[in-house]
Amino acid sequence: MPELDAIDRKILGALQADSRITMAELADKVGLSVSPCHRRVKLLEERGIITGYLATVDQKALGLHVSVFISIKLARQKEEDLDRFARAISKWDEVLECYLMTGNRDYLLRVVVADLSAYETFLKTKLTRLDGIASIESSFALAQVKYSIALPV
Repeated sequence: MPELDAIDRKILGALQADSRITMAELADKVGLSVSPCHRRVKLLEERGIITGYLATVDQKALGLHVSVFISIKLARQKEEDLDRFARAISKWDEVLECYLMTGNRDYLLRVVVADLSAYETFLKTKLTRLDGIASIESSFALAQVKYSIALPV
């Protein structure tokens, strides 16, 4: 895959900051005319560098006041066990992120819920019902210090 040049990086930075920017505004920000800027954006999309456009939503405005980071240790780390766990949690809206990890734990999840009661329900009706989990360790976020979905370009 060819390297990104400075203009591509400016385009990505501008779109990450505001994906609703018009093509004319974007072209002006990166120092191109509209047609070449549009071609570059389309090429970035075709190459899979730009994977989509989205609106970010305030979690607390939706009443989701609790963020929980959950470390999961599976009883076995065989491929079929890992795949079964990944398939199950990928269906749950409460799980915003899930990472297969190195170290003492197999997975790290970021879960959002309305309150402790909702977390208890999530734990009892979903997570603890999965076969093959050896341990679950929950850590509750007290405050969000930084949040970004913008990658450094």
